[in-house]
Amino acid sequence: MQEMIALVGIVVALGLGAASPGPSFVMVAREAVAISRLNALAAALGMGLGGLLFATAALLGLQALFQAVPLAYLLLKVLGGLYLAYLGYRIFRGAREPLALAVTDEAPRRPLRQSFLLGLSTQVSNPKTAIVYASVFASFLPGAVSWTLALGLLLSVFLVEFGWYAIVATLLSASASRRAYLRCKGWVDRLAGAIMVGLGIRLIAGAARP
Repeated sequence: MQEMIALVGIVVALGLGAASPGPSFVMVAREAVAISRLNALAAALGMGLGGLLFATAALLGLQALFQAVPLAYLLLKVLGGLYLAYLGYRIFRGAREPLALAVTDEAPRRPLRQSFLLGLSTQVSNPKTAIVYASVFASFLPGAVSWTLALGLLLSVFLVEFGWYAIVATLLSASASRRAYLRCKGWVDRLAGAIMVGLGIRLIAGAARP
């Protein structure tokens, strides 16, 4: 039961993080709008693989740290909650900022492999993504991680990252859907930011309980 709660918490937190507009979102959106749906899906696949790499590194590193220094688990949980709250605040505060998508009228065709590599490089080169993964994993993972939880976690992370950006690729390749998102961006960002802040506060409160 504890492992299931941890898995669900991580999936929800990473899902909210993936859904918040940022460099990865803008890149996939631009592929969808300026190139093609297939190119955007290839980029989404690169995002999924990048998330899987981050998850593997965070899982291995944090597990070793927990075993060597048990007190680090409590400290990282508090710091993770603080960062999640801060991230939610940034998302909420940026709700009014317009989403800039530089789209040319005549975009050249791009090989799917190039779009895939663009998605992968965008994901792994973003330092904020690494921090989010480390914070979320530290906040939710139990002291001991079973192979079942580890495999389920890695699969879930890939599905969250690839699944979200595949949805973005599919929806924003249609001009009507893109215009609808831009009209609702403020409310969507405010909701995601408020949920993230609440999640961070709950994690800090949980760590403070004996």
